[in-house]
Amino acid sequence: MAPSAHIALSDLRETRLEKSNSLKEVGQDPYALRFEPTHQTATLQCEHKDLPSGEERNVSVSLAGRVMTRRVFGKLAFFTLADEVGTIQLFLEKRTLDSASSTNNEISPFVQLTTLVDSGDWIGVEGILRRTDKGELSVKVINWKMLTKSLQPLPDKWHGLSDVEKRYRQRYLDLVVSPQSRETFRRRALMVSAIRRWLDKRRFLEIETPVLQAEAGGAEARPFITHHNSLDLPLYLRIATELHLKRLVVGGFERVYELGRIFRNEGISTRHNPEFTSVEIYQAFADYLDIMDLTEQLISSVCQEICGSTKISYQGVDIDLTPPWRRISMHEIVEEVTGLKFQDFHDDRSVAESAMKKIGLEVPSEAETVGHLLNEAFEQAVESKLVQPTFVMDYPIEISPLARKHRSKSGMVERFELFIVGRETANAFSELIDPIDQRQRLELQQKKRLAGNLEAHGVDEDFINALEVGMPPTGGLGIGIDRLVMLLTDSPSIRDVIAFPLLRPELKT
Repeated sequence: MAPSAHIALSDLRETRLEKSNSLKEVGQDPYALRFEPTHQTATLQCEHKDLPSGEERNVSVSLAGRVMTRRVFGKLAFFTLADEVGTIQLFLEKRTLDSASSTNNEISPFVQLTTLVDSGDWIGVEGILRRTDKGELSVKVINWKMLTKSLQPLPDKWHGLSDVEKRYRQRYLDLVVSPQSRETFRRRALMVSAIRRWLDKRRFLEIETPVLQAEAGGAEARPFITHHNSLDLPLYLRIATELHLKRLVVGGFERVYELGRIFRNEGISTRHNPEFTSVEIYQAFADYLDIMDLTEQLISSVCQEICGSTKISYQGVDIDLTPPWRRISMHEIVEEVTGLKFQDFHDDRSVAESAMKKIGLEVPSEAETVGHLLNEAFEQAVESKLVQPTFVMDYPIEISPLARKHRSKSGMVERFELFIVGRETANAFSELIDPIDQRQRLELQQKKRLAGNLEAHGVDEDFINALEVGMPPTGGLGIGIDRLVMLLTDSPSIRDVIAFPLLRPELKT
């Protein structure tokens, strides 16, 4: 911040502090204990839309909110008051305010209100309704009360890259000045509640699982590491809820889920945040085809409830979430987009590598098998093109250590991912319930981990033991809540839908 700007802000703060002291002198506590509103702004706007211009309605109302704008014209003033759900105009008339007061202060209530109240202040008002000659529904104020004196002015403008960064750092300011941002987080809250209601109605139980874990598993991701001092025990923040929810299925719960925070020590982008929210759902006696049906029904129902339709627009593109959605195998979609038939490579990595390079695809050295290369071709050439909701099915076994082997396709597993607007939104399996097979796959992951792959699984001995006790056939699903909120609120970045995203420390100047 430039020195002149710092001085200007300091002067404004000092002026507001002086006004705070002046409020005390006239008997107004600048930080009130309580106030009891009878209405919200949106309710009044709706219930009294029939009030003709220039007329009053003798209905007593009390409102509380933040003053957003002020206009003073001698013995008349107009403020805009904002609460959680909207705004309304305050009609301030010197004669009305002063005649209603029984105090003998040297400064009249009207003068107090127009000289000691700034934009940003929280006030409570009582009055009746009036629609101005220009057609604006207003509260004709009879009494008022200071609720909280704001010592800092509200931002005048909210545009440009530096201000976008400030929106995330000081989300409270973003929420104050941006009704759109408030609506995004309101929709997020309603969406989370709708998901829980949908699952609860279908006999799914939400059971919490540990955030601190001795072995982080359930996904290929680098965990955050912490330490328990009393036990002198290294611990990880969970990277998934999967393995503990499966333990619950072993214990006899047939339908379980958890909606909560997940932590992955990875990069930050428009679609990634190290701390994010997911819902994981497990249904006994089901396979990935059953879970595909569940996913369609859940997301389309929530979209209908929150958006009023299953047809929405995202960043100018029309998206139709009306079931059924397209279902296609990874082999088929890669062939459709690139022309590469990975089935014809017969597990010959060198042939697959040559074919990929011919069409301009990169071949990472760590992609060890044809299955890895198939996934690389999909991620590089196909994923971003999947705009309408698409289930991509049947993944290589090498990249799916917790999924059951495919019932009819060698080298593949019964897994699908849901893609919408080029982003993975959900991931699901027919769960691997064979403890011998599971141990072998986790031991392969452990070798990768020891070789330096920080995202590879370790061997969770207690989880293997649980599988040996016996887990029924189960279908499992994970949905990224933040990405779904992005879709349903037309938000381009994950930071727009996480109230307080993780950011680099701000550089001091």
